[in-house]
Amino acid sequence: MIKIDHLFFKNFILITLLFFVISCKYKQKTQKSKEAIITPLDLYNEKCKLEYKNSKNLCKLAKQNEFDFEWISAKANVSSLFDFNEESFDIKIKIRKDSAILISIQYVLGLEVAKILITKDSVKFVNYIEKSFFVGDFNYINNLLNADVDYDIIQALLFGNSADFYTDDETKLKPVTDRQNCIYLLSTIRRLKLKKIQSGKIEVRDSYQVLSLNPENYKIIQNEFIDPLTNRKFLVKYSQFNQIDSVYAPRHVDIDITAEKKVSIKIDYVRIEKNLAQKLILIIPKKYVAITAQKK
Repeated sequence: MIKIDHLFFKNFILITLLFFVISCKYKQKTQKSKEAIITPLDLYNEKCKLEYKNSKNLCKLAKQNEFDFEWISAKANVSSLFDFNEESFDIKIKIRKDSAILISIQYVLGLEVAKILITKDSVKFVNYIEKSFFVGDFNYINNLLNADVDYDIIQALLFGNSADFYTDDETKLKPVTDRQNCIYLLSTIRRLKLKKIQSGKIEVRDSYQVLSLNPENYKIIQNEFIDPLTNRKFLVKYSQFNQIDSVYAPRHVDIDITAEKKVSIKIDYVRIEKNLAQKLILIIPKKYVAITAQKK
């Protein structure tokens, strides 16, 4: 029998919401940048003809080329490795932009075992196997997982967009033209410091974040966040960008998390449809038992 208890609820949020990828948004109060994604950032590659672009232009191009939608209906196969335990399941995602996200978890033969409804100010979860439910907000989620997550972050990360990374003062973002790998980077630390961190010449003390952009379409292909104070590292890679109908979005997502536990997640979207109105409803049966919120 499939068992889904409070621990599963915690891990489900950890895995399905994907928030750990960017668990701390870029804010003026805390410098956030990222480790070098790759090898030395200023090595010259004769085959790479990238032109320099400042942070304002890179932010504008990245924002213009984000996956835009009003509604989404998607299905994905998910495999995860959490603390040496492997899980495989399917998820169905329905989104009304800037309003609500409904995620359904299914196991073998399409058995729906859980459902979560996320809005700007609430999180609701139903466990159909254990006949229990949870109703709360992001304060509970953030206390539970020691994070800073909100609706906008979850919505953005599911399909390779970026939440508040562009919306802060653009002068705080540092452009890097990585000709070794022929990609653009947007970092919260300067190029030379990024190079020294990667080469091991200086010790990392402040958290930092870097976005990698495909120079052909300015899609986010990698997002990395490093926080040395809490010894957390989060890396997400987006790939297999395919144009199907009017949808141009990543079909494969790889997530690697190093924190108190190591987590590896692979998401393969088998269907993504946009701008078809959906019903986003979560009904809690009367006889279900409330999950007690045990904050950290």
